[in-house]
Amino acid sequence: MSNEKKTTGKPLSGALKTFYGVGDFGFTLMSNVESYYFNFFLTNLAKFGLGTVSMITTVASLVDACLSWMYGAILNSIKPKKWGRYRSWLVLIPWIVPFLYAFQFIKVGDGAISAIIIVIAAISSHVCWNFAYVANVSMISVAGKTPEDRAQLASTRAFWANLSKVVFSYVGAPLAAVFAGIIGETNQYGAAAFVLGVIMAFLYFCHFKMFDGYEEVEVTTEAKKEDKTKTGAGDLVKSLLQNPPLLALLLCDLAKFMFNFVCMGAAIYYFTYVANNAGWMPRYILISNILCVIAAYCFKYFAKAISARTTAIITFAAMAVACFIAYMNYENMMFVVVFMSIAQFGYGIAYAATPALYADTIVYAEWKTGKNAAGWISGLQNVPLKVAILTRGIIISAGLAMGNFSADIDPAAASAELKQGVCMAFIVIPAIALVIAAVVMLFGFRLTKDKVVQYQSEIAARKA
Repeated sequence: MSNEKKTTGKPLSGALKTFYGVGDFGFTLMSNVESYYFNFFLTNLAKFGLGTVSMITTVASLVDACLSWMYGAILNSIKPKKWGRYRSWLVLIPWIVPFLYAFQFIKVGDGAISAIIIVIAAISSHVCWNFAYVANVSMISVAGKTPEDRAQLASTRAFWANLSKVVFSYVGAPLAAVFAGIIGETNQYGAAAFVLGVIMAFLYFCHFKMFDGYEEVEVTTEAKKEDKTKTGAGDLVKSLLQNPPLLALLLCDLAKFMFNFVCMGAAIYYFTYVANNAGWMPRYILISNILCVIAAYCFKYFAKAISARTTAIITFAAMAVACFIAYMNYENMMFVVVFMSIAQFGYGIAYAATPALYADTIVYAEWKTGKNAAGWISGLQNVPLKVAILTRGIIISAGLAMGNFSADIDPAAASAELKQGVCMAFIVIPAIALVIAAVVMLFGFRLTKDKVVQYQSEIAARKA
């Protein structure tokens, strides 16, 4: 029997401190094609009926949500690949995504066959990219050996991810327009999705190279050598149910994503029916995304000064206050833009904070159960994200129903009830979710920086 072990413990490299997150930059560029243009493709280019469009989007998102918990569990439970349990997936699977993802925006023939192909493409592309996404986030806890290191990686990742939203606002539509002139309008977004998918795969490969030497890789010639990094179903359940900070964080993360997706989806109704100035919405999106980029970059300094946990608590509370202030004078568009942009600045901080907090719960789980469930816990971040997407439509529809909304209403003649209903969806309900998040984080997430450092020391002593 021969045994070769590649050890870790390297300090964060300059490349990781500066460029970790370029893969998320590519991922967000690619996924924004779906966020902004999938429905438009289905209705205006593929020309499906509304019933078919609803079926396609509902089936694809529902299956995606139902599968969201499994990726981390699989990564934690199967045999590690050549380059490590998590790092390997940054190079093994992303290159498949562009080919599958493109067919989500391509109409092949007419009728049911075309719809089925689109649904299959949507589900399969998401399955593939979620493995890489979870592996990528898992590397924060693998490479980050201290709370400060993990905050650094989470902050840089969030900076690049939010920066891509700003870039996409300039390149998304022009790129599709270029392909429209080459291959026709119907499949223009399919070509754009493919190109941005290729960029995503290349930038994930850059992450793969950056993380070289940070994940322990053990190779043995003994056929039945026990893999101590492998976790069973019981280990995964324990790492969740015996982890109160993780349960609290999942609820807080749901509130954070609800704020983001509901505000994104309801903004057009605010600017159209309340502000009566739909032309201002692109400026609001640009301003809020720029603030998210700045906030994500600043998070590492906040975390170093007062910890990621305290930063998250203060941020959730401040976001809620900003929303409630905006609601106090909701008919004043500039007043709302200023305070909702402040809330979006907070979202940039919260987006950066949560991966670092998940990494702390990974430390707690290993201390509590004796098993490292990094992939499983990192993968659970997908669950609140997918659930928030599902609840987005429910919340917005409820707000519109409260205001007796009809597409035939003249925006200039919108009733007070409609304006109130829109603002309930756009401002009030997200604010209430943020209040709940602040309270749950304060009383449910008791992992302080000192406790995490203590747990890490005890884990290291056990291994020694």
